[in-house]
Order: sequence, then C-alpha cells, then structure tokens
Amino acid sequence: MKLYFHDVSTTSRPILLFAADENIVFGSNVVDLFADAHKQASYSSVNPSQQVPTLEDDGFLLTESSAILKYLADKQGSAAYPQNLQQRARINECMDWLNTGFYRDLGYNFIYPQALPKFQCKDPAAQAEKLAFGREKAHHWLNVLDTHLIGTNDFLCGQQISLADYLGIAMLTLGEVVHLDYSRWRNVTRWANGMKARPNWARVNELFYAHFVAPYKDGTFEQL
Repeated sequence: MKLYFHDVSTTSRPILLFAADENIVFGSNVVDLFADAHKQASYSSVNPSQQVPTLEDDGFLLTESSAILKYLADKQGSAAYPQNLQQRARINECMDWLNTGFYRDLGYNFIYPQALPKFQCKDPAAQAEKLAFGREKAHHWLNVLDTHLIGTNDFLCGQQISLADYLGIAMLTLGEVVHLDYSRWRNVTRWANGMKARPNWARVNELFYAHFVAPYKDGTFEQL
C-alpha cells in the first residue's frame, strides 16, 4: 500500500496516527501542499479532486480521510471499528458529524480565515463578519461535543477509542495554529489531552507542530 499525504494536512494526520497505533506500514508519497504539488498533473491523475490523502492498494485508489480510515480498519480487523452493527453505526454517525458542521465552522469559518490568506476576506468588515459567524457556530458544535458526544466517556463513542477519535482530534488540534483555548469545554479538553498522550502522537505530529503551529507562535488571533 502507498499513502499520498502531507504531514500538516488535517485530513492526513488521522490516518498517520491510526496507522502508527495499529502498526500499519505503507509506502509514503508526500504531496507538498505548500508548493502546489497537489495541483500538478502527476497527482491529478491519482486524485482528480487534487486533495490529500489518497490510498493506493494494489491498483485500488481510495480518497477521503474517513473512507480510508474505515478501509484500513477493516483490512486490519481493528477494534477501533468494531463489527457490531450499532457500534459501527454510531462511529459512522460521529465521523459524519465531525466532517460536516464541526470541521466546516471551526476550521473553514474560523481557523483557516485567520491562518491562510486564501481563506481570508479582503474586505475587513466581511472578514470580521465571517469570523463572528464561525465563532458562534463553533461554540455550538463544541457544546454538543462536550456535553452530548463525550460527556463522561473517555472517547467520542464510548469508553474505547474508535476511528472517530482519530478524525476528531486532528480537527480540534488545528486550533493550536491560532492559539485556541478550549479549557471552558472541560470534557473536550480531557479527551484531547488523552489523545495527545498516546505514545505515537508526538512522533506523528512533529512536522505539524514544526511547520504549521510554530510559524504562528507570535501571532495575534481572534479567540473563541
């Protein structure tokens, strides 16, 4: 198997952490997003959407982080994606929840517009309006995450780690780029600290912190 990815990519990082935890080994092909390598014809032939990640398994190409996680988990027989129909449905539900409103509003409407120029509005009033909208919506999703998804559980879908946790922690820690403080959401903070304490976290995310978090360490950003 071969994985096309980038170390700082929010959609690549869940797969890298899951693979490390499950001892899954595949050939790697780094697609440099900052050099627009994903837009080159050589990669567009692999993934016409020009996004990462893409998994190649003996000629079979699969895109989308959620789909790749599920494929790898089934191939591995991982307990993080159990065979029980209702348990699996709950994990699927949570992953869909993360991939829609949560990531859209926290990431694309609040974090990316502050960190990446291509997501920023040129008009200051429009930028302020966008961030205000993103903040309001992010608050809503974080409240749901804190109270209803995590609650007293150790993980997003119960007391055992699942694919949803791998997907969700990459999205949440994207906020570290713009210094977001999640401490008011105590269950979210507890869960995040647990995920970041996993033995492979530091190694897998080393380049994320070096190349995406560290360059913004002296920046001033809107907060939640």
